Amino acid sequence: MQQYRFKYLGLITCLYITFQLVSDVSAGKLITLFSFPVSITVLFFPFTYIFSDILTEVYGYSRARSVLWIVMLCSVIAGLIYSLVAWLPAINDPNGAYPAVLGQVPRILVGGWLAVFAGDIANNYTLAKMKIWTGGKHLWSRTITSTFIGQLVNTTVFYIVALYGKLPDNILFQSIMTGWLLKTAVEIVFTPLTYLVVNRLKAVENSDVYDTDTNFNPLIIKTPF
Repeated sequence: MQQYRFKYLGLITCLYITFQLVSDVSAGKLITLFSFPVSITVLFFPFTYIFSDILTEVYGYSRARSVLWIVMLCSVIAGLIYSLVAWLPAINDPNGAYPAVLGQVPRILVGGWLAVFAGDIANNYTLAKMKIWTGGKHLWSRTITSTFIGQLVNTTVFYIVALYGKLPDNILFQSIMTGWLLKTAVEIVFTPLTYLVVNRLKAVENSDVYDTDTNFNPLIIKTPF
């Protein structure tokens, strides 16, 4: 029996990986939003949660978990290469730009890895369970609630691991709250687009998975393809 191959699962995986790798090297840059310092990734990292929502809603928790493991693998490999680039001396970098940008990556990467994994698992689990509870109705409630929970976990873990000690405690807390709410706001703003993409993918892929008998162990590693 030939295994059914999805048309767009690979594309979504590639986009997910791209946004994650961009976040890895830019997360250390802080900008000011609403008078609070937040990582610049609040402007684009939330798209990874939209990808997670789409993966879980259309293809199911198991495949979303498998894609997450691929994203983590790519991020770890890239992080090791970034560290090597920062460590090796350069003959054309008198101002030390490479170490300045990539040298801060290790701690940020570790924080990012832990945050992404914990946040995505929380997001995907919440969405998958809510899909069963709601009978597949009210997609908006699932995407927003799962992002609300997942981004809280993600933002809290990242800021504590990557930025604790670099910011005063009160600013750190305020930054966590600001980043969390801003990321959730992105999900809310893009809800109509999420509806459009999910409905289109369900029709094209002929897939609308309900995780009624799924093993939700986050440590299971399987290929999604």
